Amino acid sequence: MTDFKEYDQYDGLGLAELIRTRQVSATEVCEAAVARIERFNPMLNAVVTPLFESGRRTIVLGPPAGAFQGVPFLLKDLLAALAGAPLSFGCRALRGFVPDHDSELVRRFKDTGVVILGKTNTPEFGLVAYTEPELFGPTRNPWNPGCTPGGSSGGTAAAVAAGMVPLAGGGDGGGSIRIPAAYCGLFGLKPSRGRNPAGPDFGELWQGAVVEHVITRSVRDSAAMLDATAGADAGAPFVIAPPERPYIEEIRREPGRLRIAFNLHSPIGTAVHPENEKAVLQTALMLRRLGHEVDEAAPDLDGRALARSYLTMLYGEVAADLKDLELVLGRAARPQDVETATWTIGLLGRCETAASMAGARRLWGRAARAMGRFHETYDLYLTPTTAQPPARIGELKPRPYEVGALKMVNRLGLGRWLRRSGVIDRIAIQNMARTPFTQLANFTGQPAMSVPLHWTRDGLPCGVHFMARSGDEATLFRLASQLEKASPWFHRRPTLF
Repeated sequence: MTDFKEYDQYDGLGLAELIRTRQVSATEVCEAAVARIERFNPMLNAVVTPLFESGRRTIVLGPPAGAFQGVPFLLKDLLAALAGAPLSFGCRALRGFVPDHDSELVRRFKDTGVVILGKTNTPEFGLVAYTEPELFGPTRNPWNPGCTPGGSSGGTAAAVAAGMVPLAGGGDGGGSIRIPAAYCGLFGLKPSRGRNPAGPDFGELWQGAVVEHVITRSVRDSAAMLDATAGADAGAPFVIAPPERPYIEEIRREPGRLRIAFNLHSPIGTAVHPENEKAVLQTALMLRRLGHEVDEAAPDLDGRALARSYLTMLYGEVAADLKDLELVLGRAARPQDVETATWTIGLLGRCETAASMAGARRLWGRAARAMGRFHETYDLYLTPTTAQPPARIGELKPRPYEVGALKMVNRLGLGRWLRRSGVIDRIAIQNMARTPFTQLANFTGQPAMSVPLHWTRDGLPCGVHFMARSGDEATLFRLASQLEKASPWFHRRPTLF
């Protein structure tokens, strides 16, 4: 076959099987992916660095005979270092940065046999839950191009939802896999802290909040990829227990009768949209029909205090990012190297105390203990993935007058004054009100997933969110597979113009 028109009807493992049984060649699959990227990317701006020729060379040389041999794949343009390919972190000052080595996770991705065809768009340093960096411009949601696909793995989610590739790399420090998955009708799992490697360039990312994995259309692709990539690498700060059996086997097992708690209320006391509440209530009914025990309950946590601790971490990490930027640039960083708000956040970070950072981490530890006690009663914790449907493009970006004010703050170095005023904290909490549910799993290191079980009246996807005990991805995969059978989503596609 010379024109593989059915390309987007298969998940990654399905394409690999076609290639393995020679029903279609890896070249035909690659060219089908390139054709879809070239067709839809001008509308969506999901892929910011095409790597088509290097992908074609991979096929000529022969990709490794892994689970995804010959399957087209994309990397997020953040953290995922691919030797010889640009890695910008969404930052204009890093546009010309080209690492000379693969990150450990990228090396493991490559060992599965994927064919890497490009890098996907991300907000600068992955700081926000929408993907509109000044460097590359906004990525648009295939379900409604006027809306964001979320962030920070927004380019990845838009590409997978548009059928450019069946799965692609992402990272999650506060919901950055799960939020885009929810907005784009995809499956997004954040593994447990330490499950996937962060080396060789990092130990713990964002004080342990960040973990990388993939966004997929099928549950089995996520499971198979985690089987291939999981495990500590050299110098890992800690090693967690391996799974009892491969995750690809877990999805074939029944989950048993689970006890599941659901909660509709935002942890920071802000509004939740009726459609997002409806998604959870309908899921609770489905779970009961499937034989699970479902109660309305919530863990004993101070959501506002945890949100403030997240901001403390974020400010400090951005200040550290700007110091690392200087190592790459070989000079002092300047405000014009980064977006205005990023520089302001870095100013705030330089005003944080060691006591504040230590206090934030201790609060995360107490939250993990509280969740441990909660899971003595409940196997899973169910909430909306997001509190609101996706925002319109540009809706969440700072207004021109706000940018002007921040520039003045940056020029005068008024970070300490701004920190004491509390203005930035209030703005950040207002933005977090759209996505307040996902950060908890990053604080505690637990695995969590967004499952695409609901669509709004306007036809937009609306994910639901499950958290499991630390290290228990197996239960999530078993339940996700059951839900995928009970309420299939794979063939629900956006109607692109």
